[in-house]
Amino acid sequence: MIINSRALVALLFMMLTACTSDSNVKSENPADVHLQLGVRYLSLNKLEVAKENLLKALAIEPNNVQAHNALAFLYEKLNNSDDAHDQYAKAIDLAPDDLGVQNNYGRFLCEHGEYEKGMGLLVPASANPLNDRPWLALTNAGRCQLGMGQKQQAEAYLRQALQLNQTYAPALLEMQKLSFEKGDYWAAKGFLQRYLSSAEHTSETLGIAIQTERAQGNNELANEYQKLLLEKFPLSNEARNIKP
Repeated sequence: MIINSRALVALLFMMLTACTSDSNVKSENPADVHLQLGVRYLSLNKLEVAKENLLKALAIEPNNVQAHNALAFLYEKLNNSDDAHDQYAKAIDLAPDDLGVQNNYGRFLCEHGEYEKGMGLLVPASANPLNDRPWLALTNAGRCQLGMGQKQQAEAYLRQALQLNQTYAPALLEMQKLSFEKGDYWAAKGFLQRYLSSAEHTSETLGIAIQTERAQGNNELANEYQKLLLEKFPLSNEARNIKP
């Protein structure tokens, strides 16, 4: 699994900012100021200035858990997995019960093949009664199970996530893919429609939609999805895989 979808980037940023944005921190603590600047620049994809501010926050307050968490995510965006791992490990050592760190680090570990260790963080995070957004960890647990080839268990986690948040786009996307792979094309179409009620098309949703409609013999609709894919995501893997 690779961080390549807009939905996943949005999910990651949501977890990073949970601590800072939800509390509306107005502290004059310089470390907090640099942390929030770093997170804001990170959301704007201004990575160099984000990194500068996060490092300043840690220079002032070396044990700032959220600064380590945010810096880890930044290193992921820079494709620097080793430094990302180090930062997540530091954050979890400092705050083993932090739900945002558990979710981010657990997801990161699963994406890098450390499935059991990742699930060891995601499952407790999803079951913690203090977690007011357990569908985030449940969706990541579902993705982790997919990485392990456990589609039935993955679907169980994803359906549980959707029971708690029926419009959660990342879980709906995964269920669209799973339904298509099972040959349940009507379900795949249904999950796509639910996805589109809360998010915009991605190259993934369009790629699956094309295959779904072709499998049902709906070539006209498939061609419409294909045209949209080539217009919106001409450089995507899905667009490159279209046969002339």
